Parts: sequence; C-alpha cells; structure tokens
Amino acid sequence: MPRQTIFDQKNILVIGGAGFIGSHVCDELIKHNKVICIDNFITSQVSNIEHLLGNPNFIFLKHDVSTPFDLNQFPELEKFQVQFQGVQEVYNLATPTNRHEFEQHVYQTLLANSLAVRNSLEIARVYQAKYLLASSSAVYGDPLPGQDTLVEQYWGYVDPIGPRSCYNEGKRFAESFVMGFGQQFNVNVRIARIFNTYGPRMALNSGRMIPDFVAAAAEGRELIIYGDGTETDTYCYVRDVVDGLLRLMNYSVTGPVNLGSPERYPMMSVAQKIIQFTESKSTIKFDHALPFLMKPGVADIHKAKERLGWFPVVALDDGLRQTVADMLGSRVLTYVSV
Repeated sequence: MPRQTIFDQKNILVIGGAGFIGSHVCDELIKHNKVICIDNFITSQVSNIEHLLGNPNFIFLKHDVSTPFDLNQFPELEKFQVQFQGVQEVYNLATPTNRHEFEQHVYQTLLANSLAVRNSLEIARVYQAKYLLASSSAVYGDPLPGQDTLVEQYWGYVDPIGPRSCYNEGKRFAESFVMGFGQQFNVNVRIARIFNTYGPRMALNSGRMIPDFVAAAAEGRELIIYGDGTETDTYCYVRDVVDGLLRLMNYSVTGPVNLGSPERYPMMSVAQKIIQFTESKSTIKFDHALPFLMKPGVADIHKAKERLGWFPVVALDDGLRQTVADMLGSRVLTYVSV
C-alpha cells in the first residue's frame, strides 16, 4: 500500500477516539481529513463524539483493539475507499485512564498496553502509515529527590509490579514495543509522553481532581484536597496537547517527546479558582493523601520546543474557565456510565 494520499484527503485512524483527548484529536483532524474513530467505551463516552457522527468525513467503529482487526472487514469503510487508499496515519490513544475504581480495569489496561499496541502497529505496517503512541509521564515514576524536571533521556524509577504497574510499567512496555516494532519492520513511529492534561469532556467518574472539584462546587459540596493544599502539579490544556500531537505526527523526531506544562500550581490555588469560576459557596476540606498515587513531575519541554516549535499557550485561568463552562453546560455533570 502507498504512503501518499490517492484521493483528496488522508484517511486517519484514531484509536481511543471517543476518549477525553482522543475526541479532541478527532475534532482537529476532521477539519482537513477523513477520520476513522475506534473505541470500546471502557472509560470513554459516546457524548464526546456525538457532534461528529453526522459528519460525512467521520466514521465510528465500536471495537476492542486488543482483538486483531482488518479494516477491510468493516463495510462502513467502503465510502473512504480504504481498500485502495488505506490509512496514512494511526493515532493510538487507547488506554483506560480512570483513577476511580482503577482496579476494575487492570486486565483491560494490560491488554491496551500490549495486544492493542501490537494490533494497531500491524495496521500501520500493512498500510505503511505513520504511527503515534500516546504514552504518559507515568513512565518516569516518582521524581527523585532534587529532580526538578523530567527529560526524555531519563530512564525513570517505576515499580514494575506495584498496584498501578499495569498502567505505569505498561506504558513503558508499550513504548518499547513501538520502538522495537518500528525498527524491525521499518514503520515510521513516534511517541508522545503526555503530562497532566485538563479541559472539556473530562469524565465526572474519572477520579481526577479538576472534574471532582467542579462537580463538588456546582453542587455546593466541600472540595476535598488529599493533602494539605501545598502540593503542586502542572496543568496543560487539552487544546495545547492536541496541537503537540498533530505537530509530532507531522515532524520527523527520534524517540519520545514530552508534552506538558512546565509551570507548577498548588492544588489549593486550583480549588480556589474553580470555586470562583463556578460562583460557588463551597468550602475546601483536607484529607489524608491517597495511597499508591505517583508524585507529579514537571515536563522538560526543550525537545518539543526545538523540534516541533511547540509550547503551551493557554493560560490556566483561561483553560479553567472554558473547562468549567463546558462542565456546567451538562456535558460532564450529567454523565452516565456506559
């Protein structure tokens, strides 16, 4: 199969395209391409892509990519002429990401970081398509004492059999699989290590701090900080991350690339901003830190700046206002698990 586009637009496969980041990737790609979105709704939701279902350049396939698949077996793809044009790019964003009830998805997470990676790479090999893996800052593990930033050359410090190893060590294995497969079969691969990301379409049941804060503030409940409030993290708006992913796909870069904000903010500050933006009378409560959660690291983004011309541009206040507005507009606050 040829690499180039035969017809007027590329065919692009987005695996995990109904998820938080994946749906935003679909939004951007469909402006100039034909998008094939695959998802199995383990932790994603159909509402993320409802606005795209009527678009003639968008096709959704419900499928578990840990099971081998052949795009020619889906009759709905005939209108994209996949049998002649194939696909030119593959974005793999498929991994369960919910922190709430994490233990329920251990097996699916293992499959997503192994068999799903293999099967999606096979699609890229068959069609000679470019391939991008959405990895995670979790591959670095907890920062070491005195380690201010995490650079791509750092090998990481991760417990390979810990309570969350299916995700943390799983992402490390997925990266190894992608690099080894690319070298063995001459597939054009790239890896994005995504740091803490927020924005519209974050699921209410994900166990993540920002949607939990917004839901509590909207309902007048206490915002619970697990710690004393001085703990810090970085927050990169989803539009910035998507811009980085698309740039990475279109540039030739060897090895992983960090995508994240280099600025830290105290959790207390984020909670106060959300109370302000929701015009809530909620108060803040402190509780014991949750076990097994990794300490957040800060991305060194020199490689992204130099090779992609990328850096975050959305200020935290602006991103939080847009996120709160979307959540209060009922997309997240009326979420029902599927």
